Amino acid sequence: MDKKNALRTGAVATGTTLMMLLLSSPALALTRDDGDDPGPGLSVAETLGLYVAAPIVIFAVIAGLVMLLDRSKKQA
Repeated sequence: MDKKNALRTGAVATGTTLMMLLLSSPALALTRDDGDDPGPGLSVAETLGLYVAAPIVIFAVIAGLVMLLDRSKKQA
């Protein structure tokens, strides 16, 4: 690809990205919807436990079960 086509491709990609960002509307996450009933927030410990510790524990359990149940013969 020559330099002119590369510059044109970059300009089109940049322009398209900027237009998408400028024309997109905000998510309006703070606006309540009908029937919206949010529960109480999570503490820092609950958040870390749910999103950090729990996946690590689940991964460790699955990896442990795979290693325990592996019946293949060991090569010496």
